[in-house]
Amino acid sequence: LAQDRLKFTVLSLLASTMSGGCCCFSTIETGKVGAIQTCGKFTGLQEAGCACIFPPIITVMPVSLALDQISCQSDCKTKDNVTVSVQTAVQFKIMKDMVQTAVFQVSDPVPMMKAEVDSVLRSTMPTMTLDESFEAKDKMVSDIKTAVRDAMAPHGFEVVNVLMTDIMADPNVLKSMNEINAARRQREAAMERGEADKILKIKSGEAEAEAKRLSGVGVANMRAAIAQGFGDSMKFMTETGMSEEQAMHMMIMTQYLDTLKEFSGSHGTIVVPHGPSAVKDLEAQIREGFLTTKPQGPPQQMKIKVSEDKPGEGLFGACSVLKPEG
Repeated sequence: LAQDRLKFTVLSLLASTMSGGCCCFSTIETGKVGAIQTCGKFTGLQEAGCACIFPPIITVMPVSLALDQISCQSDCKTKDNVTVSVQTAVQFKIMKDMVQTAVFQVSDPVPMMKAEVDSVLRSTMPTMTLDESFEAKDKMVSDIKTAVRDAMAPHGFEVVNVLMTDIMADPNVLKSMNEINAARRQREAAMERGEADKILKIKSGEAEAEAKRLSGVGVANMRAAIAQGFGDSMKFMTETGMSEEQAMHMMIMTQYLDTLKEFSGSHGTIVVPHGPSAVKDLEAQIREGFLTTKPQGPPQQMKIKVSEDKPGEGLFGACSVLKPEG
C-alpha cells in the first residue's frame, strides 16, 4: 500500500509538471555523451543529438569522450647522485561503458595519474646513472604506461599513450657531461691519428726497404754487366797478343780519360791537376795496386822504361813494359 501511494505521488508530480508545460530539450555534441540522472540517480546515457527531458526531475550532464592529456613533472635522483626533473605527458580518455564510474566515483583523476607516474619514476631512476636514464627512456615509458593503465582502468579511464618529453639536469652537470664526452672523443681522435701515423711510417719503411733492395739488385746487375764487359774486353785484348797487365793498364787509362771527357762536358767546372807527370803517377799507382793484390809468392819486380824526353808520344808517354825479373 505504501509503495502504491509513492508511485501515485510520483505520477501525480509528473502529470502536474507536464501539464504545466515545463518540457525542455537536451542537446549533446558529437564526441560526448550525456549522463542522465532521474531525481539525482544515474539512469543511462544520452547519445549525441537532441532529446526531451523534464527538469528538475530529469537532468543530463555532458561527458566528453575525447582524448585528453596531462603533463607531469617529477623530480628524481639518479644512481650517481644527480637530481633531474623528468617531464612526462599522459594521454587518456573516459571509457564509454564506464561513464558512471569515471564521472560519479572519481572526483579528480589527474592527481591519481601524476601520483602513479611519480611512483614509477622515483623507483626506477635511482637504479640508473644519468647516462643510463637517457638510454632507458623507452623502458621507463613502457613501465609508466603499464602502471597508470592498470591503476586507472578500474575507474573508467583508458591510458592511450605515455610520452617522456624531457630529462632536465642541472646546467653545470650537463656542461660537465659535454666536457667528458669531448675529452673522450679527443682521446679517440688522438689514438686514430697515432694509428694512422704508425701505418704511414710502417709503409714508408717497407717502401724504403723495397727501394733499397731493388737498388741493390740494380747495382748488382750493373756491376755484373761491367764485369762481364771487362771480361770480354780482357779476353779480346789477350787474344790480340797483349798481356793481362797491359790490357788492364789500357782499360784503366781509357776509363780515366773518359772520366776527364765527361768532366769537361759538364755544366760546372772541376779543376783536376793533369799533365805528363800525373799520367806517370797514375800508372805507377795502378801498377802498385795490382802488385799488392797478387797472391803471396816469390817477390818479383817489373821494370818500366819511360822516356821523359818525348812525353807526348804514345798512350803512356813513350813507355815500354819489360818482363818481370826472376
